[in-house]
Amino acid sequence: MKASTRRSVLTVLLGCTALAPLSIAQAQEWPTRPLRMLVGASPGGGTDVMARAVADKLGPALRQTVVVENRPGASNTLAADVTAKSTDGHTMVMGVSTAHAIAPHLLKLAYDNERDLVPVAFVGAVPNVLVVNNELGVNSVADLVKLAKSRPGRMNYASSGNGSTQHIAAELFKEATGTFITHIPYRGSAPALIDLIGGQVQMSFDTLASVVGHIKSGKVKALAVAAARRNPQLPDVPTLAELGIQGVEMSAWYGVYMPASTPRAVQQRVHEEVNRLLPHPDTRARLAAVGSEVAPMSQADFAAFHVAENKRYAEVIKKRGIKLD
Repeated sequence: MKASTRRSVLTVLLGCTALAPLSIAQAQEWPTRPLRMLVGASPGGGTDVMARAVADKLGPALRQTVVVENRPGASNTLAADVTAKSTDGHTMVMGVSTAHAIAPHLLKLAYDNERDLVPVAFVGAVPNVLVVNNELGVNSVADLVKLAKSRPGRMNYASSGNGSTQHIAAELFKEATGTFITHIPYRGSAPALIDLIGGQVQMSFDTLASVVGHIKSGKVKALAVAAARRNPQLPDVPTLAELGIQGVEMSAWYGVYMPASTPRAVQQRVHEEVNRLLPHPDTRARLAAVGSEVAPMSQADFAAFHVAENKRYAEVIKKRGIKLD
């Protein structure tokens, strides 16, 4: 691990080590009352599904109820803000890359993304998928690139908004393929998909959770997955890397974060319990339904991943001049 990355990981974990120690016995007695798991998005979305899949098993494991509380808004950061400032010892957030790796480089946050929250347990990642309108007349990424190069600036791609994973993935795709495609931001995936299906826009890099139903029903065509490997939900759809297009890996990743004031032993207990419940068949099925595969990490690895993702997005956002309206 590079020295700079090591220092950043230590900063992320600083809150853990600076706290008064909590004995293993005390950690086993925790929690002493119901817990809150905050979600920065509305009910029914990918983050909400992830949170409820974890909370439903985590509660019995901790012998307390885990209440999922939705606090949508500000690129998922409202829930993170409440969690960062919580002092009750019983609050956590189902973090998502939008809030913990992208928004810090686009918004002025009321909390410190590196110091006020601690990555505790990685849950999984849902890849973005390159989808096109059925009437576009392309059946492969090569066809799409050829068409886009023949119409510079005259083709459009939809996203759920400036700074979203859809926006960033498409910008990386344009850079990797040397194409000029115009960005049309929407207020969420739903209206973007309506216009994609209707032909008002030609393509999108939406998350698998949002678009898989439309792919399977034939309303849109999937050309590639922006992930390191193919997804079980779309086994016949190649990855962009398979097609020779590098540097466009993009996914919405999820993990449990807690306030930096949370004792280290409590963090460790939550980490262990989440990793125990992830392989459960019911949990795996619920996560798979939104395109996520179980991907457990150690807490140190999750902290390093958090740092690396922040660095990656910071560089892309700066280079591409991405800003929020």
